[in-house]
Amino acid sequence: MVHDPHRTGGKPPGQARTSEKPREGAPQAGGDRIAKALARAGVGSRRDVERYIAEGRVALNGQVLTSPAVKVEPGDILTVDGQVVEGAEPTRLFRYHKPVGLLTSHKDPAGRPTVFGALPDGLPRLISVGRLDINSEGLLLLTNDGELARAMELPQAGVVRRYRARAHGRITQDRLDKLKDGITVEGVRYGAIDAKLDKAKEGPQGSNLWITVTLSEGKNREVRRVLEALGLKVNRLIRLAYGPFALGTLAVGEIEEVGPRVIREQLADHIPPENMPKGDRPQFQKTATATPPRRRQAAAPEGATLIDRGPRRADEARPRGRPGARPQGTKAGQKPGAKPAWKAERPAGPGRPGPARPAAAAGDGPKKKVFKAGWAKPKPKASHAPKKPGGGPKKRG
Repeated sequence: MVHDPHRTGGKPPGQARTSEKPREGAPQAGGDRIAKALARAGVGSRRDVERYIAEGRVALNGQVLTSPAVKVEPGDILTVDGQVVEGAEPTRLFRYHKPVGLLTSHKDPAGRPTVFGALPDGLPRLISVGRLDINSEGLLLLTNDGELARAMELPQAGVVRRYRARAHGRITQDRLDKLKDGITVEGVRYGAIDAKLDKAKEGPQGSNLWITVTLSEGKNREVRRVLEALGLKVNRLIRLAYGPFALGTLAVGEIEEVGPRVIREQLADHIPPENMPKGDRPQFQKTATATPPRRRQAAAPEGATLIDRGPRRADEARPRGRPGARPQGTKAGQKPGAKPAWKAERPAGPGRPGPARPAAAAGDGPKKKVFKAGWAKPKPKASHAPKKPGGGPKKRG
């Protein structure tokens, strides 16, 4: 049967359905809005989905969408960048210790390394709960539930974030206490901030400070901008906690999944019951990801000669001292215990050329005791001969 939209008042099969205001008495269309459906599937937050639609990256049943005012019904096929979006799975949450040098993004036009590019295999499609800039480090929460990420990011939710900042400058606790009343920086109003001066070390060019900052808004670069407004220069920023989840002992570059039981206990206000995970144990075990070095080793100057010491054998004892140091008493390129070349080719006599003296056979003559360089030679032992005639040790009677 040919579909006639003028007669039936509907749209052809497979065409996107817009959420226009229905006529009075008309039945309400079912399904979720496109932004909510994709956010729940972990594609991104609702704001991200709206941007994807504006860029022409989202299609419903093969038709590229141009407006987010679309509802998705059971049986519809959603694609993002040509990839089919599967049905939403139960909510999962991960703690990740973000290192310095990674961008909190899936892609970067400039080709810089990203957080999601450094994650190990075996993880679902994840999005971040909030962001950390490329120069910040610490706890970054990752989830497959875009609705949960959005709920924890909103300032209205009041989710507390705690940071530790190292700054350069001078300040007193009284000035930091004034941040509890909020502050306006370059026309942007920031809410109440609790800042405590932990440590101050005086130096020749000012003081190096450690400050613990607690806030609940999490606006873009909030900690850095607020402290800079007080005359401080932040040179290191570490996020210690986000809501009920703390960085703890998680090493740099490690990622660990939060258990389902903890999610049910801590996030019941942000996750619908039908999306709650089951069981008690997480599906993913803690593992480390590749982290970029904080400092790059300088390249060797042109024309320099590098010494290749070769791989270390498993049975070879590691010398004491700093790592990579050669054993004491040996020169570069010389194996431990080997006789130097200049000593093996020593002439037969002092100052006279001639063949090298043959090595003494084992057991030929007494062995001379060798003392370490710089040690004083021991004094000769005193003779036990009597000093006076007729003397000598007394006989035991």
